[in-house]
Amino acid sequence: MITDPVTGVKLAFLTTQSKGDSKIYPTHPQWAADGNWLVFRSGRVAGEAMAVNEQDGRIVQITQGGYFGMLVNARQAMKLYVMRDATSAANKQPRYGNNDADKQIVEVDLAKLFADVNKQQVKDEGVYQRVVGTVPASMGAGGDMALDAKEDLIYFRIGREEAAKHLPAGTKVSDTFGPRNMGAGPTGIASMNVKTGEIDIVTVVPFQAGHIQTNPWVSGELVFSWETGGKSPQRMWTVKVGEKARPLFPEADYDWVTHEAIITKGEVAFALMGHRDVGTNDGWGPSGTREKPTGLGIVNLRTNEMHIVGQPQEGSGVWHVHGSPNGRWAVGDDFARDLYLYDRKTGEQMLLTSGHKTTARDHVHPTFSADSKKIQIQSAMLLEDNRSLNICIVYLPEWLTDRVK
Repeated sequence: MITDPVTGVKLAFLTTQSKGDSKIYPTHPQWAADGNWLVFRSGRVAGEAMAVNEQDGRIVQITQGGYFGMLVNARQAMKLYVMRDATSAANKQPRYGNNDADKQIVEVDLAKLFADVNKQQVKDEGVYQRVVGTVPASMGAGGDMALDAKEDLIYFRIGREEAAKHLPAGTKVSDTFGPRNMGAGPTGIASMNVKTGEIDIVTVVPFQAGHIQTNPWVSGELVFSWETGGKSPQRMWTVKVGEKARPLFPEADYDWVTHEAIITKGEVAFALMGHRDVGTNDGWGPSGTREKPTGLGIVNLRTNEMHIVGQPQEGSGVWHVHGSPNGRWAVGDDFARDLYLYDRKTGEQMLLTSGHKTTARDHVHPTFSADSKKIQIQSAMLLEDNRSLNICIVYLPEWLTDRVK
């Protein structure tokens, strides 16, 4: 436990060494369903996921056999879902899997594992891991996954060849967009039944889909992105199972939208970027400058209404964003690795924590806890190499949480 030297906010570093630690992406649950164990990526055991107990600091290996892509915590059951190549040797999963390999979706019984950890009687991996089902290599499955609110379906991205089979005749397929030559389609989203392993197609789109996430409160509702590695012609999309995907917050050419995250039952937070010099017009287009409104935006999934809750006046502006499930708070980081909190009721903006080093390997990537009282980040604050990351919890001060009472 330390106190932020700039803001006085309490920080709990759950890891403190240079071991290749990093948090799950902000769009997904960070804590296991019991709220005690926080799941994270690490190099402590090559290719495997870890969990740290927030109360006593124990660190436990929670996968065996490797994984790639997203770590998917269930919110109700003590379960974790991962994807791996079906034919790869243990701990040898390529970062994005092998294109020519069948993919397995694997369920990890965290309740059983942690119970045996407490008894110091951990057994072979087969006791805790179950193959939910196998995705044929022909579907081009990626590790971008998310779990339905009912926890009966897990969604995953499918590749171009499979998506093309389901694309309506006459659909114009998108080409690459921007200098990174990404964004071309088609791609899509499929689902797998957690009990039976049955696979269904959810949606196909003429562009490169990414950042798949589910609404934790509404079954069958997903949000995803048009992924280009930068600005998109239309970044945010949403779909309900059985319906057609639609744009979320229709963009103008000058809008640079990124890093959307579902934060409440009917809202998505996102960054409307203001990080580029006024007048910039390059391979990304005339976008991302403060000639137009920018900041931390929140769009309503039901009414499509959008408002901006705030924007730091100096520097890059917000970059990765999130919000509290109780609807009171929004949070965003910037390129300086500073973290800003926004009171959605009063309009107040405040610096929450600083000093996480611009040289850090990645941004702090804030994610609120289910109880809306703390935020998980990743930070290089403690490490001498100024690059490696640790898992850190930022606790909202009582004078802030008391506002909700």
